[in-house]
Amino acid sequence: MRPLFILLVALSLTACAIGPDYKRPVIDTPQSWRIEEKAAGDLANTVWWEQFDDPVLNDLIATSLKENTDLKIAAARVEEYVGRYWVGRSPLFPQIYGTGDAGRQRMTERGATPVPSSTVDNPSTLYQGAFSGSWEIDIWGRLRRLKEAARADLLGTEEGRRSVVLTLVTSVANGYVNLRDLDKQLEVAERTAKSREVSYKLFKLRFEGGLISELELSQVKSEYELALSRVPSIQKQIGFQENALSILLGMNPGPIPRGRTIDALTLPSVPAGLPSDLLERRPDIRQAEQDLIAANARIGAAKALYFPTISLTGLFGWSSTDLSMLFSGPSQTWYWAGTFTAPIFTGGAVTGNYMAAQAVQQQALFRYQKAIQTAFREVNDALIDQNRTREQLSLQKQQVDTLRDYARIARLRYDEGYTSYIEVLDAERSLFDAELSYTGTQGVLFQSLVNLYKAMGGGWVTEAEKMTVKEGP
Repeated sequence: MRPLFILLVALSLTACAIGPDYKRPVIDTPQSWRIEEKAAGDLANTVWWEQFDDPVLNDLIATSLKENTDLKIAAARVEEYVGRYWVGRSPLFPQIYGTGDAGRQRMTERGATPVPSSTVDNPSTLYQGAFSGSWEIDIWGRLRRLKEAARADLLGTEEGRRSVVLTLVTSVANGYVNLRDLDKQLEVAERTAKSREVSYKLFKLRFEGGLISELELSQVKSEYELALSRVPSIQKQIGFQENALSILLGMNPGPIPRGRTIDALTLPSVPAGLPSDLLERRPDIRQAEQDLIAANARIGAAKALYFPTISLTGLFGWSSTDLSMLFSGPSQTWYWAGTFTAPIFTGGAVTGNYMAAQAVQQQALFRYQKAIQTAFREVNDALIDQNRTREQLSLQKQQVDTLRDYARIARLRYDEGYTSYIEVLDAERSLFDAELSYTGTQGVLFQSLVNLYKAMGGGWVTEAEKMTVKEGP
């Protein structure tokens, strides 16, 4: 028995796991991005949101990393897969259990088998204690492949948590920028409404004095009401944005503190990086690769089911009718056994399981390839977005300056009697719309840079992870 046992153990430890070993697929990686930024710096590993130079934004992001519910769910899911990994690797080791029981029994004379009256009058007592064990000898590597898959599942779940960190930080930054953008739009709308209210009151006095017609008064009033109607609409959007940010911060909906205005925020620098960097930077790509590794390992586990399994079982214990004699030599009991099981006919179950594992691996491969292509697209989109938005913002700034001059000159011409007030209204209406558009584009530019950091991934996610741990009291 001992030589056979040693041989089986040696086979288990030295046998190669059948099935394909994982090799990273060859990926067609672009050599460069569609738009190259000459001023880009190696900033993907820095805490980029501090470049906004707004302590309030820093505090909001720090709070979200400690309190966000989605992040807590992701962290708990990692803990779940730590447990699953331990479960997945446990069959590689002998499974040992301890049992014990004690009982007293009285037989009956009226049973199916006649029992002597002396036995009936003397109930029997039995005490037992034993250790039992079993161990599957992993000759073909099925259990090792399952362990490999469980480890990849765990690492993939960890990358999933990092993806939540990445999304959370960028969502808070974008939400805050949008909030400050809306605050600026509200300021423009309220200022314009206040200015038009003054004009409306002045024209109303002129109308009552018979100096202007009712048509002119109606025109001024309509422009005042138009500006006034924009205020509650923007206030509604501000309320929605505050509520959305509150949830990201792990709080009930409520007001959000403000820091710098959108005009005072500092634009983050453009991060640099090659397309090939994304394979190591992006958590979603790394997660997709771990899913592929797990699926690849499960092909080997499925293929191993074609081959026999060998298991060892055994028991060592004690059994006695007298508790005081339970652990004496004559009370010992033991047995051992070896089980050899080979598939003869399974109705296609083994083959079907192997085919399914191969198909799952192909799906994981295509998802991995798609994740990389999507990442390339998102970075290119973000680079194009921030580049063209800068141009748009510059042109809109020129338009706003031109329309301010136009509105000033139109009012001077009206005051001098060279033109009607319709020209003034047209100039102010155009200026109002241009100011709102310019402010909106300011927010878009900040958000495009945030999205660029999100698309490129980077070591900043690791820095953010460090902030997820709550400090002790």
